[in-house]
Amino acid sequence: MYGEVIRTRVLTPHLMRVVLGGDGLAGFAAPQHADAYVNCFFLPAAARYGVPFEDAAVRELPREQRPYPRRITVRAWDESRRELTLDIAVHGDEGYAGRWAVAARPGDRLQMRGPAGGYRPDPDADSYLFVGDESALPAIAVCAESVPAGRPVQVVAEVHDGHDEIALDCPGELQVTWLHRSGVADPEHLLADVVAAMTLPAGVVSAFVHGEAAATRAVRRVLLADRLVDADDLSCSPYWRSGHDDEQWRAVKGAWVREVAAETFAAPAS
Repeated sequence: MYGEVIRTRVLTPHLMRVVLGGDGLAGFAAPQHADAYVNCFFLPAAARYGVPFEDAAVRELPREQRPYPRRITVRAWDESRRELTLDIAVHGDEGYAGRWAVAARPGDRLQMRGPAGGYRPDPDADSYLFVGDESALPAIAVCAESVPAGRPVQVVAEVHDGHDEIALDCPGELQVTWLHRSGVADPEHLLADVVAAMTLPAGVVSAFVHGEAAATRAVRRVLLADRLVDADDLSCSPYWRSGHDDEQWRAVKGAWVREVAAETFAAPAS
């Protein structure tokens, strides 16, 4: 399955919107999760083939010629127009996905598989908490749009500076806290410190915490150690890790996730 670039738009200095369409999306299934993503395959400069390509054939190629898979959040899917919107984080010259998005022009093709996902705001929850950085903003935006009307929704979002803030639509009672890491020496606990100081509404909190690995781990510890959110109501996953490029992070992500999942917390002192 593949899409052809219809149009692109710069949302912020670190977020690029790419809208795909065309007959290659004929088999695309409507996403069932707020954090739905597609596995996209970005071609390296050494590639001597184009899109569409056969998976089995490219797996036999040398590493430098094989496509690089990356999970990209589905920002929107318009079935009637057969248009797929992807908001892609951009980090200068780092990352295949961001570089491709910046250079994308109408007619360019992107091959993918999916969609898949795992989280949707629980419609029976009493309130919602969505936490993350630029890499999680597309999913947070979908989450905010997916809550029942009138429910309390708190978003805590870390971005470089004010130029990276985006508008969020929400049928709930939305409160957004923007955190700027520009000039912060150690931003690892920036999100966690704010979450720890928050007062969450009573009842069941459906929480979504995604973004940089160490930062999401720190938030997870606060939420579970302080019994602010039940583990069954928490979706927490690292999209990337500071100090690691895409390939380095892919190599160690599984072990990291297992280590975090194994953490246990004693009940807070009464």
